[in-house]
Amino acid sequence: MATSETEVRPSEARLRLLGAASRIFYAEGIHSVGVDRIVAEANVTRATFYRHFPGKEDLVLAYLRGVDQAIRSQVEVAVAVGLPAGDAVRAVAASIAESIQSSGFRGCAFLNAVAEYPDPDHPVHQAVLAHRQWFLDAVTALMARIDKTSAESAAQHFVMLRDGAMAAGCLFDPTVICETFLRGVDGLVQAHAARQPS
Repeated sequence: MATSETEVRPSEARLRLLGAASRIFYAEGIHSVGVDRIVAEANVTRATFYRHFPGKEDLVLAYLRGVDQAIRSQVEVAVAVGLPAGDAVRAVAASIAESIQSSGFRGCAFLNAVAEYPDPDHPVHQAVLAHRQWFLDAVTALMARIDKTSAESAAQHFVMLRDGAMAAGCLFDPTVICETFLRGVDGLVQAHAARQPS
């Protein structure tokens, strides 16, 4: 019984390691942070670190899985409310805007990570691509509920608006950036809905 509980609930040390790494990787970058710093911040031994993560790359991938899961949850919450498709797209955009305006926002964790791992064959790069494909597919599915004909094109447009807002949101006034982003998404939804035959 203890084994299955351990599999379901990660150990406190693993959670501390992942929490420390996630905070530091997002704030300072991945390559600039060594295992010793993470071990110190998490208040564990190196042996404990290696018991949970065979290497730093495994920790980086776990960090990205955590960010991926948080974004999936945001999208699921926006969709689960049962709003009409256009309003669901707007709700996804609103959750992104909320993230951009949060304290300590430093851009998209995935775009930040891929900038540090440019090799397309690297597992971190692959994790970024997998997340982005999932996100594009999720938005495409919402756009298809409005109009199937150009759903993928509209979703790509949404992702580009999102990427621009995430990049600009850590450089300029996030309130203004989010207003512009939400206005752009609203226009996109309206234009996409207008394609439907009357």
